[in-house]
Amino acid sequence: MALCIGIVGLPNVGKSTLFNALTRTQNAQAANYPFCTIEPNTATVPVPDERLEALAKIAKPQKVVHATVDFVDIAGLVKGASRGEGLGNKFLANIREASAILHVVRCFEDENVVHVEGGVDPLRDVGIIETELLLADMESMARYCERLGKQARTDKDVRARHEVAVRLKEHLDAGGAVSQYAGDPAESLAPILQEVQLLTDKKVIYVANVAEDSAGEDNASVRALRDYAAKMASPIVRICGKMEEELAAVSDAERLDFLKSYNVESSALDQVIRHGYDALGLASFLTAGPQEVRAWTIRKGWKAPKAAGVIHTDFEKGFIRAQVIPFPDYVAHGGEAPCKAAGLARMEGKDYVVSDGDVILFLFND
Repeated sequence: MALCIGIVGLPNVGKSTLFNALTRTQNAQAANYPFCTIEPNTATVPVPDERLEALAKIAKPQKVVHATVDFVDIAGLVKGASRGEGLGNKFLANIREASAILHVVRCFEDENVVHVEGGVDPLRDVGIIETELLLADMESMARYCERLGKQARTDKDVRARHEVAVRLKEHLDAGGAVSQYAGDPAESLAPILQEVQLLTDKKVIYVANVAEDSAGEDNASVRALRDYAAKMASPIVRICGKMEEELAAVSDAERLDFLKSYNVESSALDQVIRHGYDALGLASFLTAGPQEVRAWTIRKGWKAPKAAGVIHTDFEKGFIRAQVIPFPDYVAHGGEAPCKAAGLARMEGKDYVVSDGDVILFLFND
């Protein structure tokens, strides 16, 4: 399973510049005018994982395969997008397909870069985006409740779901996002959210896009955005998109050394992926052998058979057991055979919950 992150924000906040930095490409046109991006730019990027290189030194595989994340640079949003203003309809359709939202907010002053709202104000800009997402959800839920209400007249099970849907609609109408809905612990939103892809249910990572002179410390705009993100219980990263875009062509070591000179400890890609995995509850297990060393993305809490299914559905159907070696043990002892000799290779059954960094060999029936 691949993580898909949609990059959103007002026009001219640096979305395409950040996309180019994250994906190390120049595929996304970045220019000083609104709606420079019309069709979404997409790229699949390997997830940085130093554990794979450590495993490869031991297993000496033919290839190393990283987990991947898909980035989508979506057209800029403006007021009225939920009613089709600007490229609103296209924007909303694109964002529904993303697993999480990377909300880029302009936190730099530059008289040469047009701001569609006339000046830098991160909280106002965030409010515009989130209001449009909320308005779109209100419209979606109104249609859903109307359709469900007709079915509920003759179906008792639908009637119960309709009652939950109405309460959720009332919450949205009052200005609350789906992610803030408490509701009754006994009610389940899952069936509704599976049918209606609501935008304010998605996990959000805020990106404070700053100028080079603010790359290493918060300015007033970043501090305001950081306080807001804390209230929303959402992560925030401070990134100088332009600087990282310009560093896209240099080696990893050179880029990191340069960033550290600005008191930036990790790249934009590292920060975004780490927060994306945390926000969505993702983890990676590892496989190692002479053919390949590879990272596989799963959700935290998955049991061994379901994790095996990420490799191939037959692995899940025919699951027998899993040989599990924690990554630190695998590296410290120099591979599978020494770990077996030391009694560190455990055999786990169907109820084993896979941990991040487990090096696993699945046994299954064909």
